[in-house]
Amino acid sequence: MTRQPRDPKSLRLGITPWHLSSTMEADTLCRQAELAEQCGYESFWLPESHFAGTPSIPEPMLLLAAIAARTTSIKLGTTSYLLPIRNPLQAAEQVAVLDQLSGGRLILGLGRGFRGDMLDAFKVDPREKRQLFEQTLDAMKRAWSGDIVGSEEHAAVMSPLPLQQPHPPIWLAAFGPKALQQAAKLGVPYLASPMESLNQLEKNYRLYYDALDEHGKPRPQEVAVMRTVFISDDSQLCGKIHQKLSQMTSAIKVGNMELAKSWIVGNGTQVVNEIREYQQRLGMNYLIVARPRIKGLKPEACEQSMRQLAALTAELK
Repeated sequence: MTRQPRDPKSLRLGITPWHLSSTMEADTLCRQAELAEQCGYESFWLPESHFAGTPSIPEPMLLLAAIAARTTSIKLGTTSYLLPIRNPLQAAEQVAVLDQLSGGRLILGLGRGFRGDMLDAFKVDPREKRQLFEQTLDAMKRAWSGDIVGSEEHAAVMSPLPLQQPHPPIWLAAFGPKALQQAAKLGVPYLASPMESLNQLEKNYRLYYDALDEHGKPRPQEVAVMRTVFISDDSQLCGKIHQKLSQMTSAIKVGNMELAKSWIVGNGTQVVNEIREYQQRLGMNYLIVARPRIKGLKPEACEQSMRQLAALTAELK
């Protein structure tokens, strides 16, 4: 199936898995990606997580390779491929192979990692993670260019190179002023956190755009936000989800960030109106849907929600 060019101002939809099993069955993930493709979602995204209980996703590239074999047109993204914990050349090879395998469908969303236990396990000093990130990315770009990456005595050139040249689109997951500055310095789209409120995102985008201007970088076309979205005509169910998300959010503290009301839950009309507010206030043109992480919420309800959202996108241009 060939996708038609889209108006850059229209809303594009991506989605993360709405059901993750503790055993991480490839078929479960692949079926969700196939359905997302059938419903018209532009992209399917996997996070990266280590030592986070079940389910964790320590190697998103391996799982995306399985999904690539079962889909034909949907783009495949990583929300936060963690560079500070990786060997640069091995990471560059993994990215290139997946881009080739998928027919050039990879979007490389990058991250640095923030959990102290994870960084400690990989022997990464948190104070050095941004420097490591930049060094790793520079080495990866050099390898993707086809330049010699070994020493003069032992010259090495990477093969295969990515199908998308010079490399797959790079996005940066950013949470806080330093990360926003880093995204602007690189001139790449900033993937807004699913945990921050709309008010906080407005502040973030102002900082990001000012930093782009400081670095002489053009504004990327994508204005992307990741958000927990759930649609249902069952007002009681939506009320319970609001309550549980509020309880979960109140227990999280990340610096001075405002984390209240960082989700979109309601019936179709309510959800459309809230998304329109994001479009008006941020210029959002790319919404990546995250699942509500609530025990007892059936995968079938999430599946119905994602179908409804896809059907409503015609109203959100």
